[in-house]
This record gives sequence, C-alpha cells and structure tokens, in this order.
Amino acid sequence: MKQSVNILVSGGGTGGHIYPAIAIANEIKQRYPKANFLFVGAKDRMEMDKVPQAGYEIKGLWISGIQRKLTVKNLLFPFKLLSSLWNARKIIKKFNPDVVIGTGGFASGPTLQMANKKNIPTVVQEQNSYPGITNKLLAKKATTICVAYDGLERFFPRDKIVKTGNPVRQDLLENVGSNEEARQFFKLDSNKKTVLVLGGSLGARAVNRLIESQLSWFNKNDVQLIWQTGKLYFEEYKKHGNDTIQVHAFLNAMNFAYQAADIIVSRAGASSISELCIVSKPVIFIPSPNVAEDHQTKNAMAVVSKNAAILCKESELDKFQDKLETLINDEEKQDELSKNMKKLALPNATNDIVNEIEKLIL
Repeated sequence: MKQSVNILVSGGGTGGHIYPAIAIANEIKQRYPKANFLFVGAKDRMEMDKVPQAGYEIKGLWISGIQRKLTVKNLLFPFKLLSSLWNARKIIKKFNPDVVIGTGGFASGPTLQMANKKNIPTVVQEQNSYPGITNKLLAKKATTICVAYDGLERFFPRDKIVKTGNPVRQDLLENVGSNEEARQFFKLDSNKKTVLVLGGSLGARAVNRLIESQLSWFNKNDVQLIWQTGKLYFEEYKKHGNDTIQVHAFLNAMNFAYQAADIIVSRAGASSISELCIVSKPVIFIPSPNVAEDHQTKNAMAVVSKNAAILCKESELDKFQDKLETLINDEEKQDELSKNMKKLALPNATNDIVNEIEKLIL
C-alpha cells in the first residue's frame, strides 16, 4: 500500500453504519499516517456530527431512503437521488480516491455507484445476514465484499466475498475488565443477578415499555437491572431509577456494562450482535420489526439457529418473562449459550477488512 493514499469512506444513518466506518478509517490511519481521508454522509443525519468528532472531514449528500408508506417525501426521492449522484461524482473527481469503502446507509449507494462508474476499486462492508437492495446492486461491480455471516453467496458473487466479521469498538477487545470491577463501577451487589437491557442509542419504545411492565418482577426476584433507555425515552423512564434499577440514557463504559451483566436483552442490529459474540454472555434478542427487509430478525435467527441466543419477537412479548425467568435460573443453559456465542466471534474483523483494502491499493 502506498504511504500517501486517498481513502473515501461512506456510511451513516445509524451508529451501526458509522462506527464500523470510523473503525476501518482508524485502522488504516494507524498503519499509514500519511493517508488522506474523506467521508461522505447524508445531510442532517448523525454522521455529520459523529464523523468530525472522530477527527475526519465529511461531505453531506441530499439523500434519504424511500418510505414504506405513500408519502410526499417519496415524491422527492428521484430528485434527491439525481442530486446525490451528481454531487458524489463531483466529490470523487475532486478528491481522486484510490479506494472507496461503503459501510451502508443512504449516502453509500450513490457514492459507490459513481466510484464503480469511474472504475475505482470499491469495498462493500455488508454487516447483516440479509443484505438490503442497495448493497445487492452495488455488489455487481464492487471489487471486494466483506461479510459477517455465512451464506451470503445467495446474494453476492461468490468470488468477491470475504468473511471478515463486523468491526467492533476497540475498548471491548482491549479493556474488558473483571466482573467485580464492573459491578463496583455501577455500584451493584456482587451476590445478585444482573440483567443489562440495550435499546440502542435512540432507544426502542417497545423494549422500554416491556421493561417498565416487568419492574415488579425484577424487584420481587431481587434481580438488578442496568437499563439503557436511549436518549428519546430517558426522561420518561428515569423516575424508576434506584440502586438496583439503574436507568441510563447512554452507557459510555460499555465494556463494564457487558462485563457486569449475567444476561443481556438487546435489539439485533448487526454491530450489536458482533459485539455480543465477543462479549459471549447469554442474550435474549428482541429484533426490531421496523427495519428494511426485517434484517434484525434474520440477524438474530442466524445466531439462534446455532443455539447461541434466545429469540423473543415483539409480537410475542407476553412470553418474555417466562423466557427470562427460565434462563436466569438455568446456569447450564447460560453456559451453553455463552460457549456457542463465543464460537461465532470474529474479533479481528477491522484488521481483516483493512488487509483486503490494502490488496486493492498496493
């Protein structure tokens, strides 16, 4: 790989697309300090704040997804697409990238499409077990497709696929800490069971309502709770907080949160699953049904089918208490899930993805 190269990265919309993009850029920067970086995101989305906070320049495109329902916003989509293709072309022409990396999100479609037209090497980093329409289209001309699950040859050209896994936060790999340290950090009782509930950075209404309805069960069974509500719902649920029911908008020390937990309740976003495999704790997945292609359910099933986690669909939340109670009282089942989850972990994902990128610009 040349010491001075231009790396264009596009990914955003959610943390699940942004943080892998930043992790990949950080690894390239560590290996090649003279590399030049430019990110492309969607205007008014969270990447426009998060990427500069990580120390990288970003350009915004006027782009959004198609709404499932018939709305006025959908009428604007053709104009947004044309505008984004035009502006992506201008950005690529000016920056002259050696490689373009797409981690998903609205902006990565037009950006990688224009890079493909100019025959610039492109890398698609597909995080889910079931790819969306955009990545299926981009894959036809992509140079390399880095995936996290088996069986993606159903959607992508087999000879382009490399199974790498999804990048995860470095602190999970380097600074896990002991269970005792983690319990002390949260001021928890080391002799009591602890459940960690994750609703994502913004939060999940159905999950928060479920946990609120179960608070009497947690108190009755003397089970401690670390409850991450997300910023949209914190004000609504913070009133329930006490020593044993801890309510947080965010969890900045995720390594301690994971380590303190005996059982984790989580959505099934691709990045979350990759982290949970490395953490290797018993998990109950509650996939969001409100995402494209229902990919969270498909992600969860890819893990559940290996007997590495338990699934509880939103349509079956009346069964949640039984599933949680059964699991929390069955240490043999907990051990089995943990061991099987660990087998799915791919902790070297970021390094392996960058190895593939290096091959394209040596």
